[in-house]
Amino acid sequence: MSAVAEVLSTVSHSPRGSDLPTCPVCADSMVAAEASAYLADNVVSYLWTCDTCGYGFVTKHSLKRMVCN
Repeated sequence: MSAVAEVLSTVSHSPRGSDLPTCPVCADSMVAAEASAYLADNVVSYLWTCDTCGYGFVTKHSLKRMVCN
């Protein structure tokens, strides 16, 4: 299946639990990203492809820096 890429809005944390996206075309739940890439400045990009309809999109997430003492 081919995927159409679209960048969705950025959130301030990585996708977990209830933050996982749903397909904007068929509203099916997305469980795991197909691929991920560290871009720069603590930004990670995720490629999502819907198993139901094949629609693809990209999300970008800003990671928070953790300071360990």
